[in-house]
Amino acid sequence: MQWTDVTDIAIELFEQHPDVDPLTINFVDLRKRVMALQGFDDNPERCGEKILEAIQAAWIEERD
Repeated sequence: MQWTDVTDIAIELFEQHPDVDPLTINFVDLRKRVMALQGFDDNPERCGEKILEAIQAAWIEERD
């Protein structure tokens, strides 16, 4: 997975962290959780606030 695989990342986050409310996670923690996902392989420098916002929104949608 790469940063642009927003939906896949959101699904993995939802499955691995069902007890976490994506509305309460800050972007520093979100970034760390994404980079810790099995199968994630992208340059950390390619991640910006817009990507994290998109991942967070997709995670919220997946949870709902």
